[in-house]
Amino acid sequence: MQHELTALTLAALLQAVQFALMAVPANLELGPGKTMSPRDRPRLGGELIDLVSLRTARLFRAFNNHFEALILFTIACLVVHLGDQSSAFTALCAYGYLGARVLYIPAYAFGWTPWRSVFWGVGFAATCAMLVAALI
Repeated sequence: MQHELTALTLAALLQAVQFALMAVPANLELGPGKTMSPRDRPRLGGELIDLVSLRTARLFRAFNNHFEALILFTIACLVVHLGDQSSAFTALCAYGYLGARVLYIPAYAFGWTPWRSVFWGVGFAATCAMLVAALI
């Protein structure tokens, strides 16, 4: 398997890990009555993210942010793969994205300023660099 597709597979698995990192404390904090409900705002008294602890809310936002970043990263990996543009540079970018996203989780959860933004920027730049590399 190409390195970019391996990194994409690992990024998808990271999303599953992030789900667990967010869902376990959310279920412990809120209980199954709220987490298994239809989650109607009036019944809950707000959005679930507003009802959990600060750290769990940060993990929830990091989880959602990775979904957003994963869309563009998936496009970059597919363009590189389908365009037969894989190189050492695109592989480095793919693993750079993955490393940045791994570091993003504790940076967000523990409020590491400005590192959360730095790690996000590294992942975004690596993704954009892969797209540009596929074009040239």
